[in-house]
Parts: sequence; structure tokens; C-alpha cells
Amino acid sequence: MHALKGKTLLITGASRGIGLASARRAARYGANIAILAKTDTPHPRLKGTIHEAAAAIEGAGGRALALKTDIRDETQVSAAVENTAKTFGGIDFCINNASAIALSPTLATEMKRYDLMHDINARGTFLVSKLCLPYLLASSAPAHILMIAPPLNLSPRWLSRHAAYTVAKYNMSLYALAFAGEFQGRVAVNALWPRTTIATAAIANIIGGEAMMRRSRTPDIMADAAHAILKRGLAFTGNFCIDEEILESEGMTDFDRYRVDPAADLQEDFFLGEGPA
Repeated sequence: MHALKGKTLLITGASRGIGLASARRAARYGANIAILAKTDTPHPRLKGTIHEAAAAIEGAGGRALALKTDIRDETQVSAAVENTAKTFGGIDFCINNASAIALSPTLATEMKRYDLMHDINARGTFLVSKLCLPYLLASSAPAHILMIAPPLNLSPRWLSRHAAYTVAKYNMSLYALAFAGEFQGRVAVNALWPRTTIATAAIANIIGGEAMMRRSRTPDIMADAAHAILKRGLAFTGNFCIDEEILESEGMTDFDRYRVDPAADLQEDFFLGEGPA
């Protein structure tokens, strides 16, 4: 039996992008997926709703539960976690994918944007993990928390260019290390980050537009890497994983299938490499 068959994954930000791709990947093996996201009606700039995601998951062979949830709201998160456990009989895996981004320098960073990033990336990740943990600890599977978060790279290149976002995102990375130590042997906790930019709404609308989209890989590479990590046991914990490296360890050598534009040079993602300050 496959490691994910009949198991339950709770995924934040799963109405599109990496979250949805990861959900669809798990659904191929008959997993149950709780979709936690805010978009329950069509958005003018963002494709996908929780209901469309649920239909895609069920079409791929899984069971889906669409839960409109703002992970900044403790009451909503608590209700979503309890609803997931009641519907599917527990929670075996938690993927903290939801994130907010603003690549502004310090003097141009509005405090409402600062608060949004820290409330989602830091507080929201902690809250979702905390409320899932009692169920993960009770799981019969090698339970897992996976953060979509970067390795801790203290190069001034990343700390100086957009301090508020970098620090907010590194909170997710720090929680991966903290939880891995606290729950060692009981719940595996790892972080996953892409080698290249991934063709998501953030790339299209905030970072680089169509030109960078062509230089990106599809979310499927992150979904395949996440799947490979979740299959591993409790001993694999406390790691900062890179999608390409994880898949290479699984025997993959050809990554061309993930290119958005096979003719375009790939763009290395944030937080990887030193580069100019």
C-alpha cells in the first residue's frame, strides 16, 4: 500500500500553485486533502478557488474538503482543523504552504504589509502547526509537517534587500528546526524550497511577470519533491530540502519536463547562493 493511501493531508494555500499541485499529487494515491485557503469565489487576478481545487483533487482520485480559512484567525483555523479530523478520522500530514510576499526595502514597507507577512508566514504557520500537532502525534503514519520555506541564508543579499519579507519567511524556516527538535521521533518536520522560480501567481503578479514565468519551472516539481519527502520516515527530519536535490536522490536526472519554456534560461530562486550584496 502506498504511504499516502487513505491518509489525510491538511494544506494551507491549496487553492492554486504549489499547494494545489501538492494536493493533486497526493490525490493520485487516494489521499484525503483538506484545502485551507481564503478564495471561495473567483478572483479577478488570481486563478482558482477552494471549490475548483476540491473538484481537481477528486478528479485525480482523492477525497477533498474545501475549507474557507484565513490562517491569521485562530477561530477559523481551529474549526478547519477540527472539521478535517472529524471528516477524515484524523490528520497525518500538514503542509504549511500559505505565504505573503512584498519585496520592498525597509523605508517603503508599509506596516500593514509588514503585519500581513508576519501574521501569515510566522504566526499563521505556528498556529496551523500547533493545532494540527495533537492529531499528528496520534497518527499511525510517520506523521510529517512540511514547511514551504527556504534554507537559512544569512547573506546580506537577502537580509538587506527586503528585510521584512526575508525575516517573515525565515520564521517558517526557524519553526521547521524548532519543531523538528521538539517532536523528534514522533513527528518529522522539514522545509522545502525550489532551486528555480516556480510559475505561480506571485511570480506573475508581483515579482517578474511573463518574462520570469517563462524562466520558471511548473509547481509540479515542488509537488513531486514534497511527495518524496512525505514518504520518508520519522528519521528524516530537521532538513532544508531543495526540490531538485530531493528528486535527484530519488533517481531523477531529467528535469526538462518541468520547464515552462524549454528555450528560456532558468531563474534561480530567492535565498539560494550568495551573489552580490
